Amino acid sequence: MNALSHLAASLVDRLAVPIALEWPGGRAGPANAPVQLKLREWHQLAALLMGRIGSVGNAYVRGELDIEGRLRDVMDVAAELAHSPLQTAPPTPWTRVLRRARSRRLHQRHRDAEQVRFHYDLSDDFFALWLDCRRVYSCAYYQNPAMTLAQAQEAKLEHICRKLQLQPGQRFLDIGAGWGGLLLWAAEHYGVQALGITLSRDQHAHVQRLIEQKGLQGRVEIRLLDYRDLPPTERFHRIASIGMCEHVGMANLDGYFVQLWQLLEPGGLLLNHSITAGSVHSNPMGAGLSEFIETHIFPGGELVHVSEQARSLSACGLELLDAENLRPHYARTLWDWSLALESQLGRARELAGETAVRAYRLYLAGSATAFERGWLSLYQLLASRPDGNLGTGELRGAQCGYPFNRAHMYREPPLPMFCGAGQATSV
Repeated sequence: MNALSHLAASLVDRLAVPIALEWPGGRAGPANAPVQLKLREWHQLAALLMGRIGSVGNAYVRGELDIEGRLRDVMDVAAELAHSPLQTAPPTPWTRVLRRARSRRLHQRHRDAEQVRFHYDLSDDFFALWLDCRRVYSCAYYQNPAMTLAQAQEAKLEHICRKLQLQPGQRFLDIGAGWGGLLLWAAEHYGVQALGITLSRDQHAHVQRLIEQKGLQGRVEIRLLDYRDLPPTERFHRIASIGMCEHVGMANLDGYFVQLWQLLEPGGLLLNHSITAGSVHSNPMGAGLSEFIETHIFPGGELVHVSEQARSLSACGLELLDAENLRPHYARTLWDWSLALESQLGRARELAGETAVRAYRLYLAGSATAFERGWLSLYQLLASRPDGNLGTGELRGAQCGYPFNRAHMYREPPLPMFCGAGQATSV
């Protein structure tokens, strides 16, 4: 025990952010430190000293230790203790076999539905506390650093629609449509015939209500449906997959892009927007961080490196046209969500319970830190299904409507902003 106490005191002295650390029978660090950790068990001190941040987070969620302080400071301490959680060594062949077997087991239809509902059906009112007014639950796009969260989310919706070059009358599919932000934006601003699918009962009911309130019946449809159950006879001019690949599983990735190829009209465009692994080998993050997320937030979630996504969609007959890294945009988005949640913790506990609130406090701030430090990334990949006609498009050989330049993505005038002026945007 004395050796552990000595190591704890030495660790506290080395940290860049001062912390006050208490454990059974001892303490270290200045009493007025900006971060306060109060441990109730000796094994928690051992986990802390070994950099097992996921284990420390689990204990916090269970109420077995307390953390006080500004979350930015808390996460700076956690990042220092974890060092770099990126596992850069390639997995062994046996490890790859085990991962694929586990991925297949986790991503059967019934398990995917259970896993999605575990997360997204927690409480609509809870998510509404800290998302923007459209409840867009994916990386925002801060074209201007002064943008509010709501403005940046609208800019993201517009950015996606411009990349896809949506036109009135086109059939548009939104896979994993969430609370309908993109689906409704595309229908209202671009006149498309829009279909969204989701496995979340709460999200499905919410979007159905919005369709009725806005009088969009006949133009917009939302289905409670697994992507694998979309009829192969249906075809779409444009497809968006926003925050969906994370739930597909690496074992199903090729099958997913094959399905999108089949659903896409020849010459059509696909935009895949998803979180990607920081390691080129798609290794889970170390220090117990990936396990924490899977246990408390996204069961069954799996990330691959962007190079693996590019390989997969290309192997399935899609042509990669444009890749854009929005990593720091997601860090900013997550800090904005974190700030909004921190401002309403009492109401959040009433809606979701203490355990869920503790998990989401660490998840939002911890994920923001992971994106800032490059442990995770966020890519938008724009791809086409070439139609084989060399005369299609502005340039000979395009074989789709993509102009092979980015002028349409950044055209003037400035975007209209309709929602949520005045929200706080920094922590």
